[in-house]
Amino acid sequence: MAKQVAVIGLGRFGRKLAESLYEMGADVMAVDKNPELIASIADNVTYAVEADVASADSLKGLDLQNMDTVVVAMGSDLTASVMSVMVAKEVGVPYVMAKASDHRMGQILSKIGADKILYPEEESGHRTAKSILMDTFLEYFDIDDNLCLLEIKPKPEWIGKNLVELDLRGKYRINVVAVKDHSEMRSFIDPERPLEDDTELLVILEKSDLKYLK
Repeated sequence: MAKQVAVIGLGRFGRKLAESLYEMGADVMAVDKNPELIASIADNVTYAVEADVASADSLKGLDLQNMDTVVVAMGSDLTASVMSVMVAKEVGVPYVMAKASDHRMGQILSKIGADKILYPEEESGHRTAKSILMDTFLEYFDIDDNLCLLEIKPKPEWIGKNLVELDLRGKYRINVVAVKDHSEMRSFIDPERPLEDDTELLVILEKSDLKYLK
């Protein structure tokens, strides 16, 4: 059964999110107070509904209780965002995400029940930073707020040396968790085996220590 998602607020972020979810197979209800926006997205979502998103009665008429997830995408309208989050939680929506324009707004929406706060501008900047880093790193994965997992090629000066000689933890503050060479990833690491041209390292480190790998 397709996931049921309601996106409330069809600005640039909300519209793109609703259309992308629909393209990926979700049943999407797009909601906005602007009839022109509703008309323009109607063919790209499952349902497009015009509603006063600042009115509790109007929001309750949307049957949000049938949704698996509700995304409140109005980062610039605190009143409508608060009302939408409150109603969604009151009717029993299991997971509510809310866009916030700043951290103060995010704190308010979190206090009234939002399960996750979205900061699209910050996240866009983070994605851009990662795309720039991909010139240096083969893969980059977030683990949590302060840790990341990288797949990297050894620096030219590392080739021919082993992990004991390199002392990567001491010099670069990174922990090697696996080594890949000859297309084989191995979690058992021989610290005295010299690194080769085709060697790749899977490492964990604090995001604040990425600068040491430049």
